[in-house]
Amino acid sequence: MTIPNLITILRFCLVPLAVLCITSGAWGWAFVTFLVAGVSDGVDGFIAKRFDMRSELGAVLDPLADKALLVSIFVTLGIVGVVPAWLVILAVFRDFMIIGAVLVSWVMSQPVQIAPLMLSKLNTAVQIAFVALVLFAKGTGWPFPFLIEVGSILVTLLTIASAAAYLRQWLNHMAG
Repeated sequence: MTIPNLITILRFCLVPLAVLCITSGAWGWAFVTFLVAGVSDGVDGFIAKRFDMRSELGAVLDPLADKALLVSIFVTLGIVGVVPAWLVILAVFRDFMIIGAVLVSWVMSQPVQIAPLMLSKLNTAVQIAFVALVLFAKGTGWPFPFLIEVGSILVTLLTIASAAAYLRQWLNHMAG
């Protein structure tokens, strides 16, 4: 068990705390929890690379912790009515589509290489920025209706484009 893996496990533990903060209306604490999770993601990556503490476990846990946090917060923001339900459904559907495609390819003995596309990395970065903006706006009481609307549109477009790119890549792989 490496230090970066322990930090990643800590990030998993922050997920229920972030959800609890959102559902109880503790928006400032929700933002701080999300911020701590984001910083911990950067710290564990830095330590793993700088001190050669990369591990196979970390390579699996790190993206799972990121997804657990992001999806949980998206769903919770949708449940409390801060983010439109259709946007939550779109973001979560994309992730389930990707997981489903990987599972189908394994079941059909055609395992697909799991590597994030640049478009997917951009999509994730925009989703993170959007969630941070929403939590910050709610936590400070500073209204950002225009930015949140623009963020919703950007998240929508990138989520659809990313899903389409993964679907195309998967269909090509399965046909080949």
